Amino acid sequence: MTLMRISSPHAHSARDTSSVMRLVMLATLPGVVALAGFFGPGVLINIAVSAVTALVSETLVLVVRRRPVLFYLRDGSALVTALLLGLALPPYCPWWVVVVGSAIAIIIAKHLYGGLGFNPFNPAMVAYVTLLISFPVEMTQWAAPNPVWADTASVIGIEAALRQVFFGVGALDGYTMATPLDLFKQKGELDVAQLYDREAIFTNGSVAGAGWEWVNLAFLVGGLFLLYKKVFSWHAPVAMLVAIALMAALFYDNGSVDSGGSPIYHLLSGGTMLGAFFIVTDPVTSAVSKKGKLIYGAAVGVLVYIIRTWGNYPDAIAFSILLLNFTAPFIDYYTLPRTYGHINPRRATDTGE
Repeated sequence: MTLMRISSPHAHSARDTSSVMRLVMLATLPGVVALAGFFGPGVLINIAVSAVTALVSETLVLVVRRRPVLFYLRDGSALVTALLLGLALPPYCPWWVVVVGSAIAIIIAKHLYGGLGFNPFNPAMVAYVTLLISFPVEMTQWAAPNPVWADTASVIGIEAALRQVFFGVGALDGYTMATPLDLFKQKGELDVAQLYDREAIFTNGSVAGAGWEWVNLAFLVGGLFLLYKKVFSWHAPVAMLVAIALMAALFYDNGSVDSGGSPIYHLLSGGTMLGAFFIVTDPVTSAVSKKGKLIYGAAVGVLVYIIRTWGNYPDAIAFSILLLNFTAPFIDYYTLPRTYGHINPRRATDTGE
């Protein structure tokens, strides 16, 4: 009897890891421009310092592990991690904060678990949460939104930004203020209408605060570009955004003192769109199946709203994603895709016999 070995069908793509990483970096450009436009050149300094640190850290670890350095540096994963961390950090935070965070992301969150493809937690979010817990003052000094084309004295220039970041020289308090998420959390006995009338960041914006609305819309454009290029599927980001909107609509109660904010406010505040399209979609640390991605994304969205509204951390994107990174293997276990050639999907209890 002749035995025939039949392999399962595979989807072939001309894209390798480096080409995907290049597309992701390209897609962040609208968000980078918006952040730099409204919050100044500190954003670009963050990205540069984070990128250099990530490349140096990756090189050192690869040398210690006796792996080919150029081969792994070329895949672009270290640069993407550095870019996402740089975008998440407050502009003008001290350079050493960025260096510590980027080194943690590459050395501990990525290579300690075996490198790209083996890390159970998103490296950029691990670094962000570590920095937030370790250096809360430096991590909460966000620059006030003010477009660089505005003719005002409150706009910080590149020279002043470099002095502030590397030498701590400058009046940083003159450039910083609470974010819309912080202000909403600390509104006290004010209802939503009163808060919007009192705080300039809301009166100068539409719903989610001046600057932040445009930043989130810019990352939305980048995310839609990645969807168009089929870098990832729509399931996780759409599920996350729908879950946030539904939770916000459920607890909005027409803007009373106890209101958690409108759906548009939550969708266009903080790092919502950055998280939805550039972090939740991480193929290594998220669920795999389509059903699993829907559950994963929706759970992230629910957690984001819960932590923002009733927790201690206003943005909550990083904490929500890390908590769901824990559960991704569990979600995959119970949402196994249908085996090719079978009608019914597999169950977690199936032995395969």
